[in-house]
Amino acid sequence: MSVMIKSTIRSNPLGRWYIELQDSFDEDKKMVCLDINEYAQKIEMMGEEYGGDIDVAWESDENVTPLQINEVRAQIIEYEA
Repeated sequence: MSVMIKSTIRSNPLGRWYIELQDSFDEDKKMVCLDINEYAQKIEMMGEEYGGDIDVAWESDENVTPLQINEVRAQIIEYEA
């Protein structure tokens, strides 16, 4: 059985996006990532705890702009390349 890691794109008061990770098995376990490299490291670390058997669900807060979502997507594409 895989574990769901919720990845939520949020915006701070200065308009800068960040990603909050939350473990579905441990609601109190949250991590904040300021860029995609940090996100990849923390997802891998969380995945190791479950033998790599994780699923990732993405969402974003209402105050996150389409531009911020596109910045996240662009960083993911660049990271995967």
